Amino acid sequence: MKNLFWLVGLAAVAVAVALLMGQNGATVTVFWHPYRVDMSFNLLLAAAVLLFVLLYLALRSVALLGALPQQARLWRLQQRERLAHAALLDALSHQLAGRFVRAGAAARDAVSQLQGSNAAHGGAAVPRQAQMLALAHLLAAESAHTLQNHSTRDQHLAQALAPGVTGSDAATTREGALLRAIRWAVEERNVAAATRWLDQLPQGASRRTLALRLKLRVARLAQDNPMALETARLLAKHRAFSPPAARSIVRGLVLAVLKDTHDIDQVQSAWANLDANDRRDPDVVLAIAQRMHDVTQGSEEQVSAHATARQWVLPVWDGYSGLSPSHQVAVVRLLQALGTAGDVGWLARIENMQRQQPADPLLQYLAAETFFQRRLWGKSAQLFQQAVRSLPDTGLRSATWCRLAQLAEERGDTDAALSAWRQAALAH
Repeated sequence: MKNLFWLVGLAAVAVAVALLMGQNGATVTVFWHPYRVDMSFNLLLAAAVLLFVLLYLALRSVALLGALPQQARLWRLQQRERLAHAALLDALSHQLAGRFVRAGAAARDAVSQLQGSNAAHGGAAVPRQAQMLALAHLLAAESAHTLQNHSTRDQHLAQALAPGVTGSDAATTREGALLRAIRWAVEERNVAAATRWLDQLPQGASRRTLALRLKLRVARLAQDNPMALETARLLAKHRAFSPPAARSIVRGLVLAVLKDTHDIDQVQSAWANLDANDRRDPDVVLAIAQRMHDVTQGSEEQVSAHATARQWVLPVWDGYSGLSPSHQVAVVRLLQALGTAGDVGWLARIENMQRQQPADPLLQYLAAETFFQRRLWGKSAQLFQQAVRSLPDTGLRSATWCRLAQLAEERGDTDAALSAWRQAALAH
């Protein structure tokens, strides 16, 4: 279609020239004393056009001749750029293929191409030379790190982080180098170096998933469990882990934080920092309630601390039927330790739950223990006798026989008491 338009245009020009010059009989006379020159107007017009074309071609030739040095410099610059790109691609390919010696050599070749004297090439630099140079240094540092050549790695890393990259890609290149440095420090378990590199990350980059993963690893290496927990929650929020993995990681870190608590204030602070999901997790709730019991055991704050812990356990207690057998045993043991017998509200809850599930031996034991502590001997003896036949936990079974022995002694039945003590010893 384009060629057709060109043909139509040329035909139109030819027709216009023919109409203008075909029947033109005009002449032009040029007087140059003592001469007189007569020529047709058509010849004069053709000569003028030819002169213009010759003059234009002459000027273009002179311009092209003057531009030859610049064209030569551009050609040499393009050659440098192509060689540097080829070296960078080779370095990256070798790096991905696990050929680290060749990757390092290719990266150093790219560095030498990019660091060539600009004065020798007309003072010009290849496009984005500083950024390419930083990437070449990073590839060389990565290869040196894999080969355990730490001094060479540090030299190339320092060159990659050196100022000189400008433009919109400067921040991205520097952030990439810092993230690489953090990962290397983590692999070497160098907490101080990793923390130092982390502190140099800009605020925006420090919230990215990769940076948060590295921050989590650094926090765990430094045994900074609160920081690790906060970072793990951010990663879970960003869906960096699968839901089961996120719950497992967060649960483990919460339990680690609890191990570092040593008084009631620290335990309450740990509870306040839990989110809604953690406060419904049986493992977390039982662990923090048990920790509250442990740190306040025998202290003046024990009664109030136990009341607070019982409130924490309440959501787990309400979902008792859906708990695993191990969690059910843990709940019963914990509530027994927290002294539910003195709490009328909990007494009613336990009794109602036991009535709803009369065949559950754990609930029978917990209700019986509560009644025993309130000195309701008859009701407790009946439930203890029912529970002792099918309790899944040997410790609870031994405790049940002990209670039965105490109840028999209370009745004055020595033979029953001795038999119960014997069973308790065998069950232990």
